[in-house]
Amino acid sequence: MSHTPSPDAPLTLPTERAAGCPFDPPAGLAAVRDRAPLTRLTYPDGHLGRLATGHAAVRAILADPRFSSRYELMHHPFPGGPEGPLPPAPVGDMTGMDAPEHTRYRRLLMGRFTVRRMRRLSDRVREITTAQLDALERGGPGADLVEVFARPVPALVICELLGVPYTDRERFQGHADTIMSMDVSPEDRYAAMAGLHEYMAELVRAKRAEPSDDLLGDLARDVDLTDEELVGIGGFLLAAGLDTTANMIAHGTFALLSNPAQAQALRQDPDLAPQAVEELMRFLTIAHTSVRTALEDVEVDGRLIRAGESVTLSLEAANRDPERFADPDLLDLRRAATGHLGFGHGIHQCLGQQLARVELTVALPALLDRFPTLRLAVPADEVPLRTDMNIYGVHRLPVTWDRDR
Repeated sequence: MSHTPSPDAPLTLPTERAAGCPFDPPAGLAAVRDRAPLTRLTYPDGHLGRLATGHAAVRAILADPRFSSRYELMHHPFPGGPEGPLPPAPVGDMTGMDAPEHTRYRRLLMGRFTVRRMRRLSDRVREITTAQLDALERGGPGADLVEVFARPVPALVICELLGVPYTDRERFQGHADTIMSMDVSPEDRYAAMAGLHEYMAELVRAKRAEPSDDLLGDLARDVDLTDEELVGIGGFLLAAGLDTTANMIAHGTFALLSNPAQAQALRQDPDLAPQAVEELMRFLTIAHTSVRTALEDVEVDGRLIRAGESVTLSLEAANRDPERFADPDLLDLRRAATGHLGFGHGIHQCLGQQLARVELTVALPALLDRFPTLRLAVPADEVPLRTDMNIYGVHRLPVTWDRDR
C-alpha cells in the first residue's frame, strides 16, 4: 500500500529537469505542489525551513513585509552554493534590501522606469532590433541566436539608457555572467563583483565630472547619492538589464520554434505580441527561484512559519499551478496570463519590467517576421541549457533558415 508523505515531512529542493523537457520546471516540483503548496525543506547547510510552490502561497509571501529579502538572513537552497552566512547586499543592490533602504532606492528609480517612458523607447528599440536582424541576415543561415541577436539587443538598449559605452561590453559582460552563475566559487563571484564595481567607478567619476544626457548622468546630478551608491546602482541595473531580457529572447525563441503553431499565430497576428510576452513570462519563468526569511512568526496557508526560517519560493512551480492557470503546462499565446509571477510580486517586483516588455514585444515578432523559415540547427536536446545559472535559459541557440530565392 502506497504512503503519501506528510506535508511537514522535510524534503530537499528538486532541481533535476526531466530529459527532453527544456521548458518545464524540475519534475519533482509539481509533485511537491500537489502534496501541499507549502512544505518543509531541508537546506544544504542543515537549516530546516520551507518551500512554497503554490501560486497563492508564493504571492502572499512576496507581498508580506514580515518576510525579509536581506541576504545575510537567508539560507541558500541550492546544493553546491556558498557555505556559511551570506554577506549583506552590496550598496545599490536593491534585491537584497528591505525597507526603508529599499524604499529610498526604489523611489529614486521608479520615475525613470515608468510605462510611459519605456514606451517612448519603442522606436529606438525597433531601430536596434532591425539593425541586429540586418546583421543576422548578412551573416547568412547558421548562427548562434544568443550571440548575434538575443544578447546584443538588450545590451545595446540598457547601455544607451544608462549611458554605458557598448564598446566596453567585453569588460562588463564576463563579470555579469559570473555574478549570475549558481556554481562559481565565492572567490570568483566576489572577484567579478569587484571587477564590475571598478569599471562602474571609472564611469561614475566621468559622469560626476561631466553629467551626460542619460540615466547615470541624470543620477550623477543627485547630490544626495554618494559615489558608492551610484556605482552600486549602476552595476545593479547594468547586470540585470544584460542578462534577463537576453535569456527571455533566446529561450522564448526556443519555445516558439518548438511550438510551431504558436510561432505561426504570432507571425500572423503581431498585435498578439503583448499578450504573448506575458504568457512566455509565465510559461518559462526564467527567474525561477527566490528566498525570503521570516522576521517574526507568520501563518501562511494554515501553516506557521517561525521567525528566522528561510522560505524558498519556486516561482516556476507557482506559475504552473493548476489552481491558478488552466492547463498550465501548455504554451498558449492567447491565454490571459495576468497574475503570473515572472516579474516577481510585491515591493521587489522587477524594476525594469516595462523595459523588458517593450524589448520582447518588439524583438520576438520582428525575428519571426524577418525569418519565416527560422528553425533549430541542432536537435532540441542538444541545445545547452543554463541549469547552472540564477536566470534559466540557453547558453547557445543554433538556428538556421532558408535563403530567399
